[in-house]
Amino acid sequence: MLVVMRREATPTEIEAVKEKIRSLGFMPHEIPGVQRLAIGITGNRGRVSADHFLSLPGVVDAIPVSRPFKLVSREVKAEDTVVRVGRDSIGGHDLAVVAGPCSVESRSQILEVASMLKEMGVRFLRGGAFKPRSSPYSFQGLKLEGLEYLREAAEKTGLHTVTEVKDTETLPAVAAVSDILQVGARNMYNFSLLERLGELRKPVLLKRGFSATLEELLMSAEYIASKGNYDIILCERGIRTFETSTRNTLDLNAVPLTKKLSHLPIIVDPSHGTGAWDLVVPMALASIVAGADGLMIEVHPHPDEALSDGFQSLRPEKFRMLMDRLRELASFVQRGCPEEAGTVVQ
Repeated sequence: MLVVMRREATPTEIEAVKEKIRSLGFMPHEIPGVQRLAIGITGNRGRVSADHFLSLPGVVDAIPVSRPFKLVSREVKAEDTVVRVGRDSIGGHDLAVVAGPCSVESRSQILEVASMLKEMGVRFLRGGAFKPRSSPYSFQGLKLEGLEYLREAAEKTGLHTVTEVKDTETLPAVAAVSDILQVGARNMYNFSLLERLGELRKPVLLKRGFSATLEELLMSAEYIASKGNYDIILCERGIRTFETSTRNTLDLNAVPLTKKLSHLPIIVDPSHGTGAWDLVVPMALASIVAGADGLMIEVHPHPDEALSDGFQSLRPEKFRMLMDRLRELASFVQRGCPEEAGTVVQ
């Protein structure tokens, strides 16, 4: 159910509607929009009667929501959501680029990459500290030490950090360092973790699971939103199919379809989507043409020495070429793009 308020509704009238929702045993969610303010309702197991709200002062209408994912649906909010991170954002007019190594491997490595990325105009630094891997014998990340290196890199460059949350136990430590909390493909169905992230009120980057449908991805986002955190960024990172020549099949259909179904921003990870560095640039550009709000790219100064995902990581010179082509493409799709900063950290 979506309770639509008059444009001139007073704070008292809005609070009265929210209190009515609470009195029925449900949870209200304020959803501001350009044209209207609406209040979403969650917690109900069946249909809620519109008669509870239509007679309240300031209410225009009460509309049933047909999608199982309610708060992240276009039915609830027509305008695109823009997730603000400091002075920067993901969603809206400007394309966002999240880049960095798969794993934080050393202090010198992450400082070198962060400095290089800032020079190229990137505003979001990715790097894994806790690495859930398919094999228990693979490199699992530097953990707390990696978080400290990531924090130092952010402080020296001013970049916003993005790193993966592995579980609820390590969530407080990761949340203390990371500006955006990443949920990896393996954790898309970890509902306990999603609910905790909803309570934190910190931006969340939610990656699509290996074999997840778009509805399942949006339902996972709904878990976060249902706890009051609406700053959610979706990420298409490829799905598992019968094709074996690439690591995953990058589903670019997901970009315009998700835009149709949801108001949340969506970025694309062509590094995991293809698993091959020479496919990253063409698929990154194709992602922007498909309507993506940004990209997540793995970059490593020495991919042949990387402790994880070296084969899909771009060298700095290749990444610079991608950024140049991205700027050329941005004007054709009527988007903005990060410009080179020209500042190197000593």
